[in-house]
Amino acid sequence: MHNSLSSLMPQPPLVSIICLCYNHERFLRPALDSVLTQTYPNLEIIVVDDCSTDNSVSIIQEYVQRYPQLRFMSTGRNIGNTRAFNKGWRTSQGQFILDFATDDVLLPERVTQQVQQFQRLGPEYGVVYSDAEYISDDAAHLYFHSQKYKAAPDGDVFAEVLGRYFICPPTMLIRRKVFEELDGYNEALAYEDFDFWVRSSRKYKYAFLPEVTTQRRLHTQSLSSGWYSKGNLLLASTVEVCKRAAEMVHTEQERAALAMRLKYEARHAYLTGNYTEAEQLLQLLKQTVGLPVLYRFVRQLNRHKINLGFLRELYNWLQNRQ
Repeated sequence: MHNSLSSLMPQPPLVSIICLCYNHERFLRPALDSVLTQTYPNLEIIVVDDCSTDNSVSIIQEYVQRYPQLRFMSTGRNIGNTRAFNKGWRTSQGQFILDFATDDVLLPERVTQQVQQFQRLGPEYGVVYSDAEYISDDAAHLYFHSQKYKAAPDGDVFAEVLGRYFICPPTMLIRRKVFEELDGYNEALAYEDFDFWVRSSRKYKYAFLPEVTTQRRLHTQSLSSGWYSKGNLLLASTVEVCKRAAEMVHTEQERAALAMRLKYEARHAYLTGNYTEAEQLLQLLKQTVGLPVLYRFVRQLNRHKINLGFLRELYNWLQNRQ
């Protein structure tokens, strides 16, 4: 009788975890273990390897043999994060999608908590994100995301997304419909987060779950470690996203938020010698709200390639002395 009753119970929505691996040999076992020990009962687990050159594939194959619920895909050649993820989610079936880099760790209740949050929200909510613990290479505690960044009020976060960083990317659970409408990540970009936030938050609401659900690993191989290094493709992608965002602003609040972002990115681009990107950002700032006096001065310095990058180093040194 018990079995027949349980068979009539509605199945919770399918959640697809797209596990992205590229040379994560050192972190792969704890990452995959954290997926396999999720308390949520209805998971689809797809491991996508972007042609790792270390021992990652051997470890994945070992796990696939032990855990037949794992599906393994190789990209065939190294194609980068955005394309690798798109390959994974497009073969998935889940109502909700989790983008999981296999140098991070999911806490056991992660999926359960976020699906429960979604079930309390309406269909206009496309993303639930949460707090996270940052850990080192050897899994030592560093700090919590909420200690540095304050979450936005639930709902329309478009202006917040334009103006500041507040979402820890690996904590997001995303409604499948969002990816279908956006056609996944933009494969022309070097990274996906900012573009995804801008495009998705224009159409969908976001909600914050005030729980630590994820351990995010900070290490020297992280994509963001060389963000403002000269000629870095990440900065060029940021410029492209800002250009698109400028076409999407509707209100003065959103325009002001975009201006705040453009000032921040232009300063850092200039001070790190990325003069082309700095000029593009300053031009966009001029079109958005006009150029304040300080930024007219920065533009002249930038155009003449007068490098004041030492000021940034001095600022960082003073910060560390406090």
